[in-house]
Amino acid sequence: MKRNLFSSAAALALMAGAAHADAHMPFAEGEGAFNWDSYAAFADAAPDLSGQTLTISGPWLSPEADRFDILLNYFEAATGAEASYTGSDSFEQQIVIDAEAGSPPNIAVFPQPGLAAVLAGNGQLAPLGDEMEAWVTDNYAAGSSWVDLGTYANAEGEDEFYGIFFNVNLKSLVWYVPENFEDAGYEVPGTMEELIALSEQIVADGETPWCIGLGSGAATGWPATDWVEDIMLRTQSPEVYDQWVANEIPFNDPRVVNAIETFGTFALTEGWAQGGGGAVATTDFRDSPTGLFASPPGCYMHRQASFIPAFFPEGTEVGVDADFFYFPSFEGEDLGNPVLGGGTVMAVTDPSDATAAFMAFLQTPFAHEIMMAQGGFLTPHSGVNLEAYPTAVEAGQGEILLGATTFRFDGSDLMPAAVGAGSFWTGMVDYVGGASAEDVATSIQESWQALQ
Repeated sequence: MKRNLFSSAAALALMAGAAHADAHMPFAEGEGAFNWDSYAAFADAAPDLSGQTLTISGPWLSPEADRFDILLNYFEAATGAEASYTGSDSFEQQIVIDAEAGSPPNIAVFPQPGLAAVLAGNGQLAPLGDEMEAWVTDNYAAGSSWVDLGTYANAEGEDEFYGIFFNVNLKSLVWYVPENFEDAGYEVPGTMEELIALSEQIVADGETPWCIGLGSGAATGWPATDWVEDIMLRTQSPEVYDQWVANEIPFNDPRVVNAIETFGTFALTEGWAQGGGGAVATTDFRDSPTGLFASPPGCYMHRQASFIPAFFPEGTEVGVDADFFYFPSFEGEDLGNPVLGGGTVMAVTDPSDATAAFMAFLQTPFAHEIMMAQGGFLTPHSGVNLEAYPTAVEAGQGEILLGATTFRFDGSDLMPAAVGAGSFWTGMVDYVGGASAEDVATSIQESWQALQ
């Protein structure tokens, strides 16, 4: 039998008191900005899965794993199933071993879609079906983007929908200090044209608009690849971006060269980047935001992903001492509001009744809101209540995600490692060091061709 006989909304309400006192189910019915009706409807329709188990494996460790366990407790209460999650820092190796041995978990949580695509091609994933694909299209912001990212070729070479994204991160952000903007009389730009004009105005005022750093030890150069990817999405269609990432158009295609040179506008135009091109190449990305907080400011803006506050000065209150805005699109290009980022994709590696029920559970706003409320989680589910986010910062990032017309995964992560984590990185360092964009792009293309 289902735990607490969750067969109606009334039964859900009866259970609320116990949930409120249970650290494993910390949110009681009616508490928090959750769509409790969606949970009650799921519980009412869910089959009785008493005695069945659900196993999930992925890369999340504490605290992410602890937050996910709380979600699983609500699923157990609604269905009677016993659900468990196992996290590992070597998940990507372990899931391949388990799949080949015929002993995978029911659901695998992939940190990026490349490995999921490999398992799909090996016949080691179960397609989610047309109904789930249609649900994602209708209920995720930029739904077709998420369908594209979860669609892979099967063992027969035919495309099928395999993965639903759950927990997303953003890269299309520009960080700034509101007090500095206010003191200088600057406004947050709403278009790329306005962002470029603002950069020019800051230089005209005798200040430096940007802090940029590509240093990252053996991974030096990767921050520039994010710039190029973001610019590609703002100057070309999503289809061209996908062709570029798959090398269906060459790396030295004029459209890619243009994106590299547009990055150069920000990084190499005299006076635009703190310290000039030499400093851009050598400054560690973790140190690159420092100029925002200097007095007087060493720079006014820093483009970086949602994780960068971890490297702000101690005591910085995000949303007050530092804030962010969407890295805007070109108004003249009419490409909407593209967003670059990453995320985890859930795919079925061993189908069962409990597995099907859990994938249905993920369609409820409630499942996403429970994760949102615990922090460190962003969702493209358009049905969620943004007030479930614990901070205005996360709500603001969630709003950007829901406003996206296109979402694309970090391109370098989808390219062969020798390119995406090799020649692309080093090529961008060569570019800020003085090499031409065309020569750099040709060199990267040659490295790709050498793999064939």
